[in-house]
Amino acid sequence: MDSDPPKAIPHSAIEDVYALIVGCILLTLGLALLKAAGLVTGGIAGIALLVSYLVPLPEGLLFTLINIPFFAFAWRAMGPGFMAKTVAVNIGIALLSLATSASLALKVQQPAFAAIVGGTVIGMGVLSLARHGAGVGGTGVVTLWLYKRYGINAGLTQIGFDVVILAVSLIVLSPGRLAWSALSAAAISGILVAWHRPGRYTGV
Repeated sequence: MDSDPPKAIPHSAIEDVYALIVGCILLTLGLALLKAAGLVTGGIAGIALLVSYLVPLPEGLLFTLINIPFFAFAWRAMGPGFMAKTVAVNIGIALLSLATSASLALKVQQPAFAAIVGGTVIGMGVLSLARHGAGVGGTGVVTLWLYKRYGINAGLTQIGFDVVILAVSLIVLSPGRLAWSALSAAAISGILVAWHRPGRYTGV
């Protein structure tokens, strides 16, 4: 006789806060690594990196500033609790980015390393946030809203956003850097495909 599936064990408030801090740290470090290699990536992180090559501000701060208009989508798509955590995450990323700029100088010799490691680190950061009821906002929230409102496939919509972001990046990137940037976006997606799907996790 099959045993009953394990029951979900709710996260405590302390666990939620810790996970959000870890997510912010991972996202900030991943962004810094991609920026040091002169790369971009998909989603709101890619937009922030792209703008950072044109505007002399830390990529994490730009990440938060660009995200402000998307907070309304976070409210409509996922509710006020998700939006509040997402706002807190964005503030954390902005502050950590400023601290990183003042404390850490990265030099990347191989863009392939930055693409794979930076994308993986960002993906783990996003996963940490998602498992604890938060997100990074941006295009991801828009895809969720479009799915809930019009039934448009969120995965396909996100791919469309990423293609546009990477194509626009040719303004500041060489074709070679663009190829490595696409690899970083694939690394982020790989983490989420592997571990962020129904049935993979029972915590709430």
